[in-house]
Amino acid sequence: MSREIPVRDAVSAGGVVYRRAGDGTVEVVLCGRPSEKLWGLPKGTPDDGEAIEHTALREVREETGLEAVIVQKLGSIDYWFMANGVRYHKWVHHWLMEPTGGDLGDHDHEFEAVEWVPIDQAFRRLTFENERRMVAEASRLLESGI
Repeated sequence: MSREIPVRDAVSAGGVVYRRAGDGTVEVVLCGRPSEKLWGLPKGTPDDGEAIEHTALREVREETGLEAVIVQKLGSIDYWFMANGVRYHKWVHHWLMEPTGGDLGDHDHEFEAVEWVPIDQAFRRLTFENERRMVAEASRLLESGI
């Protein structure tokens, strides 16, 4: 007798928050758990009835301590994972964002460290290739002068 594994969809949203340093180089915010050698972009799950763009802004605020505004949609990534006997197909929607206030010191407990990182270093530090692609798209848009 074969047992089918249940499949469910999952969604989350977040962003690539950027700023230009005094010398004009671009920096982005990364969230990390260095003890696990994990670095990623801020993102999370929508609350019931919450618009996906609001989720992205709320998660950035919670995970980084920064208030931000959306500049432009970057794209979405998807991947599969297993948890508690369920196979999930997860979609993560990302936006390019600019900070409008806040402080990295006010980030929540989910991450040990939240840092501004020069964009070229961010590519090397990010744990997952799909998030590197979102940062690459952000870099492309910023170089095009948006």
